[in-house]
Order: sequence, then structure tokens, then C-alpha cells
Amino acid sequence: MSVNPLYFYRNNINNKTIMKIAVAKGDGIGPEIMDAVLSVFQANKVSLSYEYVDMGKWVFDKGFSNGMTPDAKITIENLGILFKGPMETPKGKGVKSVNVTARKTWNTYANKRVFQTLHGVDTVFSKAGIPIDITIVRENIEDTYGGVEHMLTHDVALSRRFITRPGSLQVIKYAFEMAKKKNAWRITCGHKANIMKITDGLFLECFYEVAKEYPELKADDVIVDDLCMKLVTRPDTFDVVVLTNLQGDIVSDLCAGLVGGLGFAPSANIGDHICIFEAVHGTAPDIAGKNIANPTALLLSGIAMLRHLGFMQNAAVIENALLYTLEQGIRTGDFGDKSKLALSTTQFAEAIIGNFGKEPQMNPKPLLPNMPATPTHFKLDKNPMLISKEMEDETIAGVDMFIESAEQPEVIAHKCQRHGGVKFNILSVSNRGTQVWPTGSVFTNLVNQYNVRFESIDGSPLNQQDIIGLYVSLSGNFKICSLELLNKWGDKKAYSLAQGQ
Repeated sequence: MSVNPLYFYRNNINNKTIMKIAVAKGDGIGPEIMDAVLSVFQANKVSLSYEYVDMGKWVFDKGFSNGMTPDAKITIENLGILFKGPMETPKGKGVKSVNVTARKTWNTYANKRVFQTLHGVDTVFSKAGIPIDITIVRENIEDTYGGVEHMLTHDVALSRRFITRPGSLQVIKYAFEMAKKKNAWRITCGHKANIMKITDGLFLECFYEVAKEYPELKADDVIVDDLCMKLVTRPDTFDVVVLTNLQGDIVSDLCAGLVGGLGFAPSANIGDHICIFEAVHGTAPDIAGKNIANPTALLLSGIAMLRHLGFMQNAAVIENALLYTLEQGIRTGDFGDKSKLALSTTQFAEAIIGNFGKEPQMNPKPLLPNMPATPTHFKLDKNPMLISKEMEDETIAGVDMFIESAEQPEVIAHKCQRHGGVKFNILSVSNRGTQVWPTGSVFTNLVNQYNVRFESIDGSPLNQQDIIGLYVSLSGNFKICSLELLNKWGDKKAYSLAQGQ
């Protein structure tokens, strides 16, 4: 097994290979649950050592706008693995989430969350005897989580949604390869391509492109709202599901609810060079410092990390002990039989340690041998560029001009027609995505931002100088908020129509 890009060192006492990882304990309950999990690892003699790094709310408070110190960033990039507790992003300070920043900075493009029935954690489905074993793979870099937002007018906010072919292929290939290794019987793409035909359409196109390379896997797709309904009625009919970022975020939390909540939801963020394993639940500041938090989600994330690093036997022993402990009704205060005494965080970890070597009745994990990991040293001299080959020639067919105005559509159209000149014809005017000229309805409510679509009069290709000329002319009448080129590849239009167009 090759682990990229961890480095190792030799323990001079017993010449044993030790792997070093970065650990950030987090905020709120983070330090308590992290100490509990690492005590379980230590008791099981996992060959790991830890370099603690400074990340989280208190780092924001010291003036580091990305929530981590420069030394922490260097350490994580040198070691390649970050094991982190829950972290808080200060509210109202104009800073980005440290969790999202970490995932995006290090291109951990696949977020993998495994949701399984845990016996001893009662849910509607466990009581009904319906087993759940769902793996959600969420694209982790793109979508609206790019956080590129602007106020176009004082009434209109815009968020740009980036879905790219290379980014989609990265996460979808990971999902198929992972599904193949786990002998999945089904892999499903959740999407909204019926409405967002360009963005979700591209993601869905990439899904079926990759599916051709895995004919042994049943591949299908479901519209995401229908997916949510089916997940809460028949979750046992799904195996692996891959989604875009925002939809995947929502669906993965939905799936957490199916198995008992975020306290039982592990998370792995997988990249080519750096991986992050974390609990996705909050920092629970109301119980911080009381030693009563449930460490299960972080422990499950740590178990996933051990398997990723090749510690297969350690992972199986620890997971079997956890499952056995849950089966025995041993619990922290947030779940389980309330007639039984709730243990502290520390006591719960000690109970798991005491159950090493025991197997649960349901779904015991096989004791596979540890796989020796091969360190791969690397150094990136420049940012990797992800780009696919253009299959057909690109041309510019027109432009969408987004303008600010509180005038009626007919007035907008009349003014814009004067600026088209000999190259542009005004095709349509829309407001919030609905056409309001040349046809429309007086019952369509308007805001003070329109999209005016100009296309080439004779269908001949345009160039950027043509677009700039139109922009300059049009700016004499309107504030232009933004513009988008109407691109074509071959005969294929790469832009959507307005509702009613």
C-alpha cells in the first residue's frame, strides 16, 4: 500500500516504523472527544504519532483570517493527513469557514460519509428491522461553496455556481473505484439536471461517462428531491450515492438522521496529496468541558483514517469493540436506553478499550492484517492545472448583459435595441430567469435587475471586441452589473434559455 505523502521515522527503541499525522483538537467539545479517541488508539498500540496544530476559533480570534496558523499549514502539507475535531467559525466577522477552507485549499475533492445501522442506537428503521448501509460521496470543492457572491443591485444578490468537468470526473471516478472495492451493488448519481441543465447536466454527463469504465456496477441516477423522499422511506434500496457539493451536504445530513444523528456520522475528505478525517457535528459549546460528549463520530472517522493508512487490523479491533460496546447498551447521555446510566466521555472510551478482542453479534469486521505503507515523498513546484480537451471549436454567439433598472420590460427592450448596431439583435429580456419580453405576463413580479440577451444578427461568430463595443454603448443608458458570453462548441449551445422563452 502506498500512502501519499506521509513521512515516517524510526523509533530507536524497538526499530518500529511510526507514522506521524497532524492533529487539530478543535473547539468546544473537540479537545475532550479527541483525547478520548487518541486514548483508544494508544491502548490498541496503533503505530501513530501526533503533531498538534493550531486551528479553529481561537486562531481566528488572534487575527488569522483562514483559521489556521502558517506553521499549521506547513505541518499539514508536510504530513499529508489531518485528523481534526469540530471547529467553530466566528459569526459576523466576514471570515470563511475553516472547515471549508481546509477542504478546498488542499483539494480534498471527495467527501466520503458512511452511514450504517448501529445496534444499540435506536432509530425508526432499526426498530422496523430495516438495515441501512449507505455511502454518500459528495463533491467537495466546487458548486456554490466556491463562495463567489456579489450584490448586483441593492435588492439582488448573486452566487456563482461552478461545476467543472475535471472536478466532476475526479470525484465521480473516486466514487466508482470505491464502490468497486466495496463490492457495491448499486451506484446512484443524485442531481437536479431537470432544472439546472447546464451545471447539473455536466455532472450527470460525467457520471455516465465514467460508468462506461465500470460495466460490472449498476449505475443509475435520481433527481435529488425524489432521492430524499426515497431515502426516508426505503433507505435500504441505496448503496453508494454521489452528488454535487451543496446537494451532497444536505443529503449526507439527512442520512445521518437515518442512523441516529451527526453523533454517529464519520467523515473522510480525500485528495490526491492530503486527506482530512473529521467529525462533522458541531462544537456543542453548551456541554464543553463537562466530559459528557459522545466521541463516536470522531472515533468512526479515526477508524476510517486507520484503514486509509493501512492499519487494517487495528481498525477492525477498535471498530468491533465499539460495535460490541453499543450492542451492550453502553452509552453517553445523548442516546440509548435512558434507564441505563450514562457514561462520561472518558468512561465510554475506557469501555471500548475494555472490549478489545470482542466481536459484536451484528456485522463484525474481519481482522485483516495491517498493510505496510510505503512513504512517497513529493514536492509540488506549481499548482496542478485540471483541463480537458476541447472536442469542437468554440465560438461566441452573443452575450447576456445583466443590467440594473426599475423600468418596464418594453422600455428596457426599446432602449437596448438602439445599441445593437449592425452586429447584435436583442433576442429576449428576462427577470429572475423568467422571460418578460418579447412575450411574458403582467403577473410576473419584477426586481430591479434584468438579463438582456443579445445574439449575432446573421449568426456569424462574434469576438470579444464586439462584446466590449456593445458594453460601452449600452453603459450610456444602464448600469451593467455583469455579463456572460454565450458560447457554442460546434453546433451545441452552452447556455440555458429563460423560463417561457
